[in-house]
Amino acid sequence: MQSPKCHLLIFLIQLVSIISFYHYITPIRGEDETGVVEVDVGIILDLKTDVAKVMHTCILLALEDYHAASRSAIRIVPHLNDSNKDDVEAASAAIYLLKDVQVQAIFGPQTSTQTDFVIDIGKRVKVPILSPATSPSLTVKENPYFIRGALPSSSQTKAIAAIVKNFGWREVVVIYEDSAYGTGIVPHLTDALLEISTLVSYRSVISPSANDDQILRELYKLNTMQTRVFVVHLRPLLAKSLFLNANKAGMMSEGYAWIITDLLTSLLDSVDHSVIESSMQGVIGLKPYVPRTNELIDFTKRWRRRFRQEYPNTNTVELNVFGLWAYDGIKALTIAVEKVGGTSIPKFKKADTRKNLTDLDALGTSELGSLLIHSMKNITLKRSLSGDFRLIDGELQPSPYEIVNIIGKAERTIGFWTEKDGISCKLKMVPKTAAKCNNKQLGAIIWPGESHIVPKGWEIPTTGKKLMVGVPAKGWMNEFIEVKKDSKTQAVTATGFCADVFKEVILSLPYALRYEFIPFQIPDSPTSPDYDNLVKKVSSKEYDAVVGDVTILANRSEYVDFTLPFTESGISIVVPVKDDDRKNIWIFLKPLKSELWITTGAFFFFIGFVVWILEHRVNKEFRGPKCKQVGIIFWFSFSTLVFAHREQVKSNLTRFVMIVWVFVVLVLTSSYTASLTSMLTVQQLQPTITDLNDLIKNGEYVGYQEGSFVKDVLKRMKFDSSKFKSYTTLEEYNDALSKGSKNGGVGAIIDELPYLRLFLKKYCRKYIMVGQTYKTAGFGFVFPKGSPLVPDISRAVLRVMEGEFMNNVIQKYFGNETDCSQKDGMAITSDSLTLDSFKGLFLIAGVSAGSALLIFFLIFLYQNKEILTTDDSIRQKLSAIAKVFDEEKVKPDSKSEMLGEGNESQMTTLFAANAASPETLSYLPSQSPERTASPPYEGFSTTEPGTPVQEPITNEVRWQI
Repeated sequence: MQSPKCHLLIFLIQLVSIISFYHYITPIRGEDETGVVEVDVGIILDLKTDVAKVMHTCILLALEDYHAASRSAIRIVPHLNDSNKDDVEAASAAIYLLKDVQVQAIFGPQTSTQTDFVIDIGKRVKVPILSPATSPSLTVKENPYFIRGALPSSSQTKAIAAIVKNFGWREVVVIYEDSAYGTGIVPHLTDALLEISTLVSYRSVISPSANDDQILRELYKLNTMQTRVFVVHLRPLLAKSLFLNANKAGMMSEGYAWIITDLLTSLLDSVDHSVIESSMQGVIGLKPYVPRTNELIDFTKRWRRRFRQEYPNTNTVELNVFGLWAYDGIKALTIAVEKVGGTSIPKFKKADTRKNLTDLDALGTSELGSLLIHSMKNITLKRSLSGDFRLIDGELQPSPYEIVNIIGKAERTIGFWTEKDGISCKLKMVPKTAAKCNNKQLGAIIWPGESHIVPKGWEIPTTGKKLMVGVPAKGWMNEFIEVKKDSKTQAVTATGFCADVFKEVILSLPYALRYEFIPFQIPDSPTSPDYDNLVKKVSSKEYDAVVGDVTILANRSEYVDFTLPFTESGISIVVPVKDDDRKNIWIFLKPLKSELWITTGAFFFFIGFVVWILEHRVNKEFRGPKCKQVGIIFWFSFSTLVFAHREQVKSNLTRFVMIVWVFVVLVLTSSYTASLTSMLTVQQLQPTITDLNDLIKNGEYVGYQEGSFVKDVLKRMKFDSSKFKSYTTLEEYNDALSKGSKNGGVGAIIDELPYLRLFLKKYCRKYIMVGQTYKTAGFGFVFPKGSPLVPDISRAVLRVMEGEFMNNVIQKYFGNETDCSQKDGMAITSDSLTLDSFKGLFLIAGVSAGSALLIFFLIFLYQNKEILTTDDSIRQKLSAIAKVFDEEKVKPDSKSEMLGEGNESQMTTLFAANAASPETLSYLPSQSPERTASPPYEGFSTTEPGTPVQEPITNEVRWQI
């Protein structure tokens, strides 16, 4: 048994423990002797809405979970106030909470307009305002005590744009609520769509108080437009009325596409199931992705029980993402309170009562608020119920968006969107997602009307205005476009090449397209409207399209869209042709350009001079009086022109030079002969000018078509604008070219190829197209920027151009292009041969002749080096060298050569040297040393050799010598 002392000791210990525990848990206001600290938090919600009830229940559960898990002495006390859907009520509730309760933070209000009032009050008293308002107009940067506890509506705009881009839609209609909630998203959505080259063709504003008749009237208006893609940004109650009336208007059928934003998708359970089943089938929706975790499943069960306790009379309400954000927001607030809290929570600092203060000034300022806002602005909750709850600089960071397709009574996940990866069928961070993919991007979609075909995004309305098509009415070049107006019926008709092609293109479309031609006057005046003014009529919505001879240009494509071109492209020059040069007495000089004549003559002299130097000492033909030597220099080289030279050459260096030079002469003479033959035998239409540079250099006047963009092109080519003259008809072109620049006309006409082809067809014997063709894109049909008709019209243009129709319409308006035989001989340049074609030949000839000359002088100087080594002056040395060069060189190679050459003096010397030796004479050849003619010429002589006279040498003659 234990002693009484032990029992007493145990009793005392238990008593002390009970007292301590009781002292710890006793709740009191502020801080009392038990040490418990109470922090008052205000809650402002519209309790008449289901969303407010969901958030209120989540806030209560968040505080219960905090108090159950926290071991600190801080107790958060909520104070709920109903704003009754009124901005003034919300502001009054905030003032009451701050003045009478002295709350340290406020959760709410829900709506953006109410929050706009409250955050101003919070900034004045330095109390954090944690609000689920989604309007982008409320910015955290401008309101330092504002923390957004929900995603702003602008965060989903890029996801919507990604969906639109995925299906290739070029235009959308935005239907939004006429309130701060609705208008806030519009500029952000428009910018996001513009980034993917998609236009918001119309903005439909629905008043929150609009009745069914007003909504139906607006929907009928939308149905008369072409666009069939609608982005709906409405709250559930208004969206319910919209879709019911859209179904009545037949706009929930095949061919339509509807996209709803995150608020409506997240609160879809608040819409009657009957409305969803009857009028929202096939709609695509976006909502923030919330992972389905075990914690969320358990919390949902708790929330349902607590919701039935708090609001027993409210049915068919489910937990949504706004409730989860409210739970996580309060949890973040409790974490911040614990960070800055301690044994004492400071109260409000009262304002100076000696001054005349307003009610707001009398509130004072919170000493805890600045600490709380600093702690809450950057906080991350791990394993939060909403998925990824991260506050950075007071802004909730975007989470992945879930893309759903409404089918039956519920929605089905078809994909996801993240800013990093874009649209994907499954989330990379969550491999086990619910989407079943049939393609790489999105799952299978059932569109309105139970269609599996992706809507093309636009339709031509069967009831509605016609397509207003502008056509240029200019009174000239009627082969391309001509506008006629019936004097009785005032009906406008358009004919010509461009109009016929357009009509055929419209007929080839897979649907009916009604249109009406509207004439646009382009009179003959420099200050009159031109084609640029006509194109701008499309961008300003005055015309729906333009048909005519309108060229596709880069500057025009900045504000309109063009179809594919239906004509050839390019700008070229037409000039008059010259008279027949065959009657010219100096035509034989024309085959070669003057610089080629001069270069050829210089080389003839150079080659003759080189040959003379190489042959002067060893060849008698290149010796003699000075006038003879000068003549031989010119004669020898020029005689090679017709291969009539008779002089033989003895030096191998000379032979080398002549081989190369004869080849050069052969090429030159052959080219000259061919060019002259062409000039004399072939009738050619030679242009007076060959390219644009000639026009600029000669200061010629140039003509162009009135109203054409060619004028701007000429300015960019550095033409003098004072030399421009504009014309309107082909006859004016002809008159101007016939006169020429000196007689008040022009030296050339510069225009687009289709017009020049037409002009040459009529005057093909007088004018010719010259120079290079400057590329343009050709003629195209004009439509507004982003028009959905452009792709279909372009494909139809391709079909028409590939068929027989195009050949027939060209033959109809422009005739047979082969009627004028020389018309296709374009881009003519001068037929005279230029030096550029023979630079290589002259280079080879010059190098070979120079090399031979250098080798000759090196050998000559080496053979006479004893002269260079003397002590004479340089002048004396040069004089001696010149004398040696001028002397004839005698160099017998052999006895037989001397005899064969018939050199009698050498034979006499030989006989005299051997007179004492009869034996030597016995070896002389039995042949007369004299010949009746000279031996055959070496080198390139064309003369016949003489016939030698052979006689036996008698003993009498032998002894006589």
